[in-house]
Amino acid sequence: MIYLDNAATGGTKPYSVQNAVLASLKACANPGRSGHALSLACAERVQACRVLLDDVFNGYGFDRVVFTKNCTEALNLALIGTLCEGDHVVTTCLEHNSVLRPLDALARAGTITYDVVPLRDGQIFAEDFLARVKENTAVVAVTSASNVTGYAPDLAAIRSILPPRVKLVVDGAQGAGHFPLKMRELGIDALALAGHKGLNAIQGAGALLFSDRVTPRPLLFGGTGSESIRLDMPEYFPDRLESGTLSYPAICSLFEGVLQFQADEEAGGKKLLSLTTRVYEALSDLSNYRAFFRPNASGICAFAHREIPSEEVASILSERFHIAVRGGLHCAPLAHKALGTDNIGLVRASFSPVQSWREADALLRALKRI
Repeated sequence: MIYLDNAATGGTKPYSVQNAVLASLKACANPGRSGHALSLACAERVQACRVLLDDVFNGYGFDRVVFTKNCTEALNLALIGTLCEGDHVVTTCLEHNSVLRPLDALARAGTITYDVVPLRDGQIFAEDFLARVKENTAVVAVTSASNVTGYAPDLAAIRSILPPRVKLVVDGAQGAGHFPLKMRELGIDALALAGHKGLNAIQGAGALLFSDRVTPRPLLFGGTGSESIRLDMPEYFPDRLESGTLSYPAICSLFEGVLQFQADEEAGGKKLLSLTTRVYEALSDLSNYRAFFRPNASGICAFAHREIPSEEVASILSERFHIAVRGGLHCAPLAHKALGTDNIGLVRASFSPVQSWREADALLRALKRI
């Protein structure tokens, strides 16, 4: 099967990642929970991954790198764990439900209010954020790249136009691993990562990196291996936010996956831009299809057939042509409403840097036949 669903989960893991997971299963102990040599060795590996993430994303110290099971948990920590009663949030119509649902839950509980920046000419403009900022605006939450269209808002422009007091929370699920996300340079206060997508790791590898302006409250309570005599959670990070056993195999895979991203960063982004350009230009010649994306470094190509529902197109691609894509809605309801596709959904083909024009051309041949 030709796997073109990388925006959901990266389908091909580097051999270094596979080997790291296998090695972690052969010699696996609970990191930070015991004093024996194997536990300490595992803890050192976990620490090495914290330091690497802090370095690659230009963070605020390894102690402010918290491991989660996915990007959704990281975003919940950044939002539910930091927002207070009376706060106001500005977000965008491009956001994934991992941002929208926490905000909506807080709003329905009467804790916060929020406003949504719309699309204009298919883009998000920095000045539209400023127009919605209020005296009680605490956070602006914005995606690094849309999981529907691949469009990447200008984070630097958004940060520069915001009052300094407003914190910037970024969903890095589709951007991390495809283009640089330097926290200090961009003024990002909290960056949520999905290791299993562009960062080459296995599922279960997520992280939240946050600045010294952010003090998330724990959402989970339990064992940390530290200050065990206390009934409340430790006051210091990362222990305060890491209850229970960490997924050591996932963290080992994340370490190797990020190293791979570092080595291939520039070439990978150029490759995805080239592949999405090829699909975009070819779709413009197919009258029965409409593209809802532009060439992008996240590898995302979203389109619709003018007569056949998106889920049916995806099913045909899978069953008849052995091509894996995603059809329907993509956990981003406001994005689909903005694009006018909330009733029909979209077909999303998403590439990884290890793929080539062979996969793109196979997809295009199948679409022509459909």
